[in-house]
Amino acid sequence: MRPAPAPLSKVRVLDLTQVYSGPYCTFLLAQAGAEVIKVEPPVGEGLRARGGVAATPFAMFNANKRSITLDLKSDAGRSALRRLAATADVVVENFRPGVMAGLGLGPKDLRRHRPELIYAALSGYGATGPYAQFPALDITIQAMLGVIASTGEPDQPPVKAGAAMADILGGVHLYAAIVSALYRRSVTGLGGVIDVAMADCVYPTLASNLGPAQNAGPGFISRTGNRHGGGTVSPYNVYRTADGHVAIICTTQGHWLSLTTALGLEAAAADPRLATNALRAQNVGVVDALVGQALAARRKRDVFQILSQAGVPCGAVLELPEVMADPHLHARGLLKRIDHPQYGPLVVQTSALRFEDTALPPYEPSRPLGADTEAILGELEA
Repeated sequence: MRPAPAPLSKVRVLDLTQVYSGPYCTFLLAQAGAEVIKVEPPVGEGLRARGGVAATPFAMFNANKRSITLDLKSDAGRSALRRLAATADVVVENFRPGVMAGLGLGPKDLRRHRPELIYAALSGYGATGPYAQFPALDITIQAMLGVIASTGEPDQPPVKAGAAMADILGGVHLYAAIVSALYRRSVTGLGGVIDVAMADCVYPTLASNLGPAQNAGPGFISRTGNRHGGGTVSPYNVYRTADGHVAIICTTQGHWLSLTTALGLEAAAADPRLATNALRAQNVGVVDALVGQALAARRKRDVFQILSQAGVPCGAVLELPEVMADPHLHARGLLKRIDHPQYGPLVVQTSALRFEDTALPPYEPSRPLGADTEAILGELEA
């Protein structure tokens, strides 16, 4: 079979995004074959300016992009962006709603002479609604959407999710919207304007917790520690082992019976209090005590192998250095080790989106600030 062209191989994207959410979206576009031109202010975007430990996320989210600098507060910079937009298929930005329009570079301005242009905007709360103009970052969206209130032990203060979930969910949804808009344009010839809010993307992640909250009154606490957010599945927890922890979930009766066999818990399998998932959820303390005792002297990697091979959903709780060295992630090609020309040895990710007949593009490390300005602007004059 001859390799097929990359899905977005003829798409040009102007990327005005910064930090995590927008750059992750445009990274996915680049990994799907689009030509992505990252447009930064002369001092560089916010994440690049942080330096130090920010080198890893900047390198992760800005590979396979060309880099130019434009001062959009100047007439010359705005003029250059308009001319570039006339050559682009997609413009992506994640400023507060109205910022680009205030510069004369909003969707109406850029689409006036190129109606087939797709203008994609990502913000915390979206372009409409009472919160539209409020500043928002990952932790504030987690707070406002119930993620922080749902994370932690019920008798302890709430904590944020360790992952930048609002940012990455926003980026993934923006990618989906852009690809959807490109498909519509391929059928109808119409461009359009995309408005994605991180808040909208986060709400569905709380599906398990929303059931108990539907008719809850004042004082309701949604934190369940490592137990199921809806209280309807057991076992569902993180259990201590001799050298760490493992996460286990049994969503079917088959899972439960396989777990009891693999761990030698035949008495638990025969216990009438634990005969069904509903009964196990009612007696979750009994379940957790039995499973915890069975795991206490075992090693987490051994438990992962034993239960996974038995068909029980299980995961060893890996620290980040263990994740970065995980053989499965490297075998799949998601992770790779590079020697970055600016930041030195790094473990970076490729795209999670794979196409059977199309290889990912050769990995190109993130570019120095403005490295392609002269070449790209020179193309406009040619």
